[in-house]
Amino acid sequence: MRDWVRKYNATIKKRKWWREDSRLDALFVEGALHEGVLERNHEDFGWEPGHKPINPTGTPVVYLPRPEQQPSFGDWFIAQATYKDTKGHSRPHVLAFLRTPGESFRLAVAAPIHWGQRMPRPQLDADGYVTDMDNDMARAVAKEYLNFWNNEKKEGASGYRLAKNSFSRKAFPEVYKGLYVRFAGHGSVFGFRTADGGSFFLFAMINDSKSVNQVLSEALLVPKGSKTIQELGANWFS
Repeated sequence: MRDWVRKYNATIKKRKWWREDSRLDALFVEGALHEGVLERNHEDFGWEPGHKPINPTGTPVVYLPRPEQQPSFGDWFIAQATYKDTKGHSRPHVLAFLRTPGESFRLAVAAPIHWGQRMPRPQLDADGYVTDMDNDMARAVAKEYLNFWNNEKKEGASGYRLAKNSFSRKAFPEVYKGLYVRFAGHGSVFGFRTADGGSFFLFAMINDSKSVNQVLSEALLVPKGSKTIQELGANWFS
């Protein structure tokens, strides 16, 4: 993560870095590609650039799956780091980095942790790797968020339901009044099993995989034996 932060901090010092695809592609992938779109919108509206240097406080926590559990399309890891959000408040963030063949690790999705929430302790194996997530549950949870935002099916059709206090439930009525466009899908789902038998997931929903201009990042927890999706962190970008 430190190498990525160093490259990120150097890049955002460059003049109009958001206008060069090569610079964006060197740092971001999947849902995180919205970072360049955000700055282009700032420029179009005559606003100051919104990106600030990332200066983590303390030591980031890294969640790493076993090499043999990595997917065929690349390697990934999750990191938790505390740094200032867009409003200047220091708070924990959870980030997923993905390395596809021939590339370095790039940011795929990031979300600030909601005030009052915290990352769950992972279930670790004897070598300190996180235990692989339940892929069927991961697909169902991501599908439920698409169902909720796109209003495609009856809520709970996936077998899971959003918690009553989730960010999405509060945000949807306001966002729906604006320029909301249906989500086309989601990026890779990253996650692990928790020490108490639950499941943690991190992913980004996007409206266009080639021109990412609307993103909802989600950090979620499904407790052991539950069908309720608890929201630990989230962020809306448009």
